Amino acid sequence: MIRVIGGIYKGKRLKKVPSSRVRPMPHKLRETMFNIIQDDVKNSLFLDGFAGTGSVGIEALSRGAEKVVFVDE
Repeated sequence: MIRVIGGIYKGKRLKKVPSSRVRPMPHKLRETMFNIIQDDVKNSLFLDGFAGTGSVGIEALSRGAEKVVFVDE
């Protein structure tokens, strides 16, 4: 189960995508990435390229991104 790590949706669970071709970004990697960019996320336009499960974009929304664009196949 994928969980939102921080922000207003912290702890919320996301449904898995029923496809063997889609894998979510590992929890630790997502956490590290957002620790690095946390000051730039609030009120930003965020691009979740290769979105798959959308966990990165949803994390950005949770942490205050103004808008997220999800791109996948």
